Amino acid sequence: MIRRLLVALFAVLLGTSLAAASYASTAPRPNTVTVPAATPKSDDGNPTAAQLLAKTAHCNQVSHGTYSDKNGGQTPICGTASAYFWTSGMAIDCDGQRTSQCNEQTDCCFYNDTSFHQSDGKPFNAAQVPYVVIPLPSSRWNYETAGIKGGDVLAVIYKGHVEYAVFGDEGPDDSIGEASYATAKALGIDPDPSNGGTSDKVTYIVFKNSKVSPIENHGSAVTQGRKFAQQFVNGS
Repeated sequence: MIRRLLVALFAVLLGTSLAAASYASTAPRPNTVTVPAATPKSDDGNPTAAQLLAKTAHCNQVSHGTYSDKNGGQTPICGTASAYFWTSGMAIDCDGQRTSQCNEQTDCCFYNDTSFHQSDGKPFNAAQVPYVVIPLPSSRWNYETAGIKGGDVLAVIYKGHVEYAVFGDEGPDDSIGEASYATAKALGIDPDPSNGGTSDKVTYIVFKNSKVSPIENHGSAVTQGRKFAQQFVNGS
């Protein structure tokens, strides 16, 4: 009698296990969430990145020597009648106003000022304003004598995208290739000041006599940038 009961109990348990296994194999599985790659929110339009890059294919070197770039190499500054350009990677500049993205905790080298200031007298907000860093004047190259001023507009080109930014800060006189948190983010580059940036090729074109007003207004930078970029493509 006990043996029959044990056999019956075993059969019940076996059936329950098989049923559970069958359900597990056929039950709907929760959806897997795929996080898409960050989409650049740059200022693409006319002229295109390809048109601008075509005009930088030939370098008429104007710098007396080269700069350390962010690709582990050396790069010169090239010039035309209306602009200067160079190719490097991109390091992240988070200097200026303290924000949740840019401060002493997020950036070991944070400095609460920029070489040029907004129209309200405050340093730039690197997390909000796309700006580029240009090397301090030196015997290698002097942006001041070359006709470039703080607030002049640049086209920054990366992987087929264009972001317009202003000349907002100065950097070391022996290296080149640095831009604000906002510039990197707009181009889809990791903007983290601690370990972001890229060693991939980024081309920077700064246009002479193109100062944006007010200097922190990105809409004005885009309008001004497209105007001077088209002149650059047209060969003037």
